[in-house]
Amino acid sequence: MLRHLLDPANAITAAGIFFSSFAVYLALAGRTEVAVAVALWAMLADHLDGAVAIRIVNRPPEKAKMGKSLDGFADIIYGAVFPVVCIITASNASLLSLLTGTALLLAGAIRLSYFSNFGLSEDNKFTGLPLSYDVPLLAVLFLIKSALGGQFNTILNILFLVMSVFHVSSIQIPAPGKLMYVAILVFSVAASASLVAGALA
Repeated sequence: MLRHLLDPANAITAAGIFFSSFAVYLALAGRTEVAVAVALWAMLADHLDGAVAIRIVNRPPEKAKMGKSLDGFADIIYGAVFPVVCIITASNASLLSLLTGTALLLAGAIRLSYFSNFGLSEDNKFTGLPLSYDVPLLAVLFLIKSALGGQFNTILNILFLVMSVFHVSSIQIPAPGKLMYVAILVFSVAASASLVAGALA
């Protein structure tokens, strides 16, 4: 079973799950800004594993099949479970955060189930907003948290309720190209550094 992690793409996916686990731990420990910074690296791993998998010559089918399933679990952890932990923690386990968390987990599960069965559309687009948009939104919100003041928790919950709707909507989102991957990398590195620096200040 573990031998499938020797595959480079699957190893990157597993590293992403490690980052997600560490991020959840940090969020539960009250280090939410640092947790979001770590989760950005889980998101990067999610984008990188697919790019690596495509470039592996003569990749064994069983490793590809294992990687597809593993990637789905990685997505739900960093794209839904982690944001829910952050939202509930930041909102002091309010009833609104319970509603938001439930909606986000349900939407995430439905969206990933749909994608695993139907994949991209014929014109290379995702149906529904991918879960990979959740952590960047969290990063932006925590970077401007001080500017939002006492409205932060309300805005956090409302925006993620809206995201839950977008995840299961019929909107078409183009799959990222090379330029988008570069933008994701630059944003993730800059945002994670800013979040850590702010937490240590």
